[in-house]
Amino acid sequence: MSARINHQLNSTDIRIGAIASNNPTRAHNDRVPVITSLASAGFCLIFIFSVMLNNANAAPCFDDAQSAYHYLLQQEKVETQAREQFGININRATESELVSLYGIGSSKAQAIVLYREMFGGFKTVDELQKVKGIGPKTIENNRSRLQLRY
Repeated sequence: MSARINHQLNSTDIRIGAIASNNPTRAHNDRVPVITSLASAGFCLIFIFSVMLNNANAAPCFDDAQSAYHYLLQQEKVETQAREQFGININRATESELVSLYGIGSSKAQAIVLYREMFGGFKTVDELQKVKGIGPKTIENNRSRLQLRY
């Protein structure tokens, strides 16, 4: 008789264990819809946020070409003013700062940094002509923005 009671207890334990989610498979299956719902909600929030950012940076729509042209001229003027407002210390400027100068691309900016590392800081703005690829015209176009600080 004790064998029969033990068998009944074992069967009951199995059923209670499954109901109480002690079964790892069942517990995992119960969590899947919750995880899927959270992932979907997160994706929706990211999508909405990216749409809001894109709309904030989007250029306005224009009814005619003349309005668009005036808008573009204004934007170019603002960018030029912003570029000309701050000076660049050629003795400490990074490559990304040097690239903002007129006629200076990435390779010339790297050449300026390399020259500066090899020979020390520039003593005059005109000394930039010693860097390969930089001539008097480039210096004159940027003279108002070039600064010397040690």
